[in-house]
Amino acid sequence: MATKLVRPPVPPQHVVPPTTGVPQILITTHRLIPATHHHPWTQSTRFGDWPSRFRSSYTTKVAERSSGLVGDSKEIKADLYQIVQGINRGIFGVPSTKKSEIERLVELLESQNPTPDPTLNLDKVGGWWKLVYSTVTILGSKRTKLGLRDFITLGDFLQNIDLVKGKAVNVIKFNVRGLNLLNGQLTIEASFKIASKSVNARLLFLLFLFKMNYKTLHEIEVSFLIFLQRVIINYDTSTITPDQLMNMFRKNYDLLLSIFNPEGWLEISYVDDTLRIGRDDKGNIFILERLEDKMV
Repeated sequence: MATKLVRPPVPPQHVVPPTTGVPQILITTHRLIPATHHHPWTQSTRFGDWPSRFRSSYTTKVAERSSGLVGDSKEIKADLYQIVQGINRGIFGVPSTKKSEIERLVELLESQNPTPDPTLNLDKVGGWWKLVYSTVTILGSKRTKLGLRDFITLGDFLQNIDLVKGKAVNVIKFNVRGLNLLNGQLTIEASFKIASKSVNARLLFLLFLFKMNYKTLHEIEVSFLIFLQRVIINYDTSTITPDQLMNMFRKNYDLLLSIFNPEGWLEISYVDDTLRIGRDDKGNIFILERLEDKMV
């Protein structure tokens, strides 16, 4: 029998910063990061003027691609798959040199994203995915409290995106030693909607423009495109099955959920028919490979 937990809304004092999560479905396709060159108002590039406070990483990636600085995407993907082998998706940490190399390959792939506007091509996003690598980690006392050193091992991290229902389901599988190899899973369900459809969100966007003191139409256009491509995620419910596994995690359930909480936003920086890369609002990277429905 499954134990279903419906968690109350997060109290205001716990909203900022949001808790770290594994594959999330809050989607945007352009990311603003601090500019490396400062000017009182704008930064000139071959693509036009950008606000001095920010620059578009997507624009930078296009420039890299056009200058021939990146290799073939198939070769890059092959190198990426090879380097993430044997590190248990990075959940228990990886050496800094390997992490840097993974991030380098991720950036190369992002520069060749064949779907620059994935929210306009959601058919490439929907369906089942399996986590290959993430910068989300469980270290130190957290790993000990959850029994993830010897007693309990982590299985696959799966994600299903249902475009029709507007639902995202994350499934984290566990194997327990000493109990006839008991298998179980944590299932977290969340709903999502496009931010621009909310009147309150539109008002917040206008206030954002006013606060940022944008001076040119181009700056406003860039910000509006970013705004239109975000999706709001709401945590719905979580379930741990079977009950024996729930009993093991009950004492530290809040800790477990805080690690895998799906709330937040995610930029889909690369997606093709088999691979998806995302970056969330907490700076984490997620690499997922597509699964055929019959394999789940």
